[in-house]
Amino acid sequence: MAAPKKGRRQPGQGRPGRALALILIALVALTGGMFLSGHTTPRLGIDLAGGTSITLQARSEPGQESAVNQTNMNTAVGIIERRVNGLGVSEAEVQTQGTDHIIVNIPKGTNEKQAREQVGTTAQLFFRPVLQLASGEPAPEGSPSPSASGSPDEAEQGDGDKATEGGDKATDGKSGEPEATPTTQGRAASGALKADATPSPSASADGKADPTPSPSASEGGSDEALMKKFEALTCTDTKERTAAAEGTKPSEPMVGCGQNSAGQWEKYILGPAAVAGTEIDDASAVIDERTGQWIVTMDFSSKGADAFSKITSELKTQQPPMNQFGIVLDGEVVSAPSVQTTLSKSAQISGSFTQESSQELANMLSYGALPLSFVEESVTSVTAALGGEQLEAGLIAGGIGLILVIVYLVVYYRGLSLIAIISLLMSAALTYTIMVLLGPAIGFALNLPAVCGAIVAIGITADSFIVFFERVRDEIREGRSLQPAVARGWPRARRTILVSDFVSFLSAAVLFVVTVGKVQGFAFTLGLTTLLDVVVVFFFTKPLLTILARKKFFASGHPWSGLDPKRLGVKPPLRRARRTVPADPKEA
Repeated sequence: MAAPKKGRRQPGQGRPGRALALILIALVALTGGMFLSGHTTPRLGIDLAGGTSITLQARSEPGQESAVNQTNMNTAVGIIERRVNGLGVSEAEVQTQGTDHIIVNIPKGTNEKQAREQVGTTAQLFFRPVLQLASGEPAPEGSPSPSASGSPDEAEQGDGDKATEGGDKATDGKSGEPEATPTTQGRAASGALKADATPSPSASADGKADPTPSPSASEGGSDEALMKKFEALTCTDTKERTAAAEGTKPSEPMVGCGQNSAGQWEKYILGPAAVAGTEIDDASAVIDERTGQWIVTMDFSSKGADAFSKITSELKTQQPPMNQFGIVLDGEVVSAPSVQTTLSKSAQISGSFTQESSQELANMLSYGALPLSFVEESVTSVTAALGGEQLEAGLIAGGIGLILVIVYLVVYYRGLSLIAIISLLMSAALTYTIMVLLGPAIGFALNLPAVCGAIVAIGITADSFIVFFERVRDEIREGRSLQPAVARGWPRARRTILVSDFVSFLSAAVLFVVTVGKVQGFAFTLGLTTLLDVVVVFFFTKPLLTILARKKFFASGHPWSGLDPKRLGVKPPLRRARRTVPADPKEA
């Protein structure tokens, strides 16, 4: 069969140069993004980087000992896992141990300290009205200790501290622009709660005690024990803060502490719980389109909306600080916004939020309401020594396997092995850069099972090359030259490769869905490398072989090209036999 004329593109060849340029540009862009992001190595999981292991013990409320059951424990595991991973700490492991313990493993990395703090705040979330507010910092030597009498001077001090957090303007959720609301101290209320334009106040049906601030409590006239506890409380002392909230029932008033944005401690007297955190359907941090500031939005259930509407309609008529709500998690006031109008099913918390602080508050509101309370029983540091040894052994095994694959390719495919090796390097480069970028993007962390998935992917990728090469060699055995063989062999090889990779990707997807923890790392890596195998074969291996098929070394069937006709047992092309007519036909 005559060889095709030089420079003429065969049917099905396409434009291989464009495909190669496209994938090379993609690799350069990914590499540039990796260096611009400041991350040049993948994030590591707890088994490779070490981290912190926290043991939590479940405790039920008095008279509710049966609450510590498998159902509530599983619910708590799900909430804690979402809460921790909601902070960007991926690969955090949360699992039960025994009947009343939960183990939380947090790998080293971004937000580890913050995640540990959030894991420790595992009690129920409540909205409580603020009855009294004062500075929680210890009084300087020689100055009179702050009292809780509710005098204007003290109220102004507390309000001034909160104004740092909430800003000097508050909105009522109805007007389009912020409107300053002067207080008795001559300044705007701190923070704001905004609702939809048509609130629907209704009576609370939850049967809880009326959270309306009691004059006697706010003036320090009746509950002497609570007032003494409030006056003696120093919020900078961790033990005092913890002891102050212990044993308090939702239906009882309490004292608690919270920090403003300046990091200063403030102490509160809080009324009975008006709304439980379980009544929050959703909470998220968003940017207010009107002001460009970060806010936290909340959506309540129908029961929660009724209770919220009732208490906010009462609080909006109070003077600061008794028009404020304390959002209490594990006995600590995580936020204390003021109320400007009656609120219903939807509300917004606005103030001097940053993206981080708004997302943290939204995360607490979304995942803070656990069915049980927990105490931190132990905290231990996990070293990466064992994982490092296993990783080293795994990399040695993977290296040996890769060397054997390369040796096989060189011995059997000779010149074609160069295409396979370069394609493997391209696949490895794409996999590495994408894994590095996925760390800061989605919190992907590389653990031992994920490394195992990457090693398994070497065989999947090499198998695709072999399928393509064998299809081309089959065409050459049929007597075709190299360029037509590549053009005709690719469609059949393509179908086989796609079917094989689809089965592999489907297996990885099912494994990712039905498993938890580290096994998901294996499934994710296997699925990612399977998709990259399709990209590399389509946009790199096939175009590269198409270009090299025009070179004399491969097109002529050089013995070291891997396409030697003699070694392949090429069949001679079929030729039509000529019919000869005798010059002098004999008579019959």
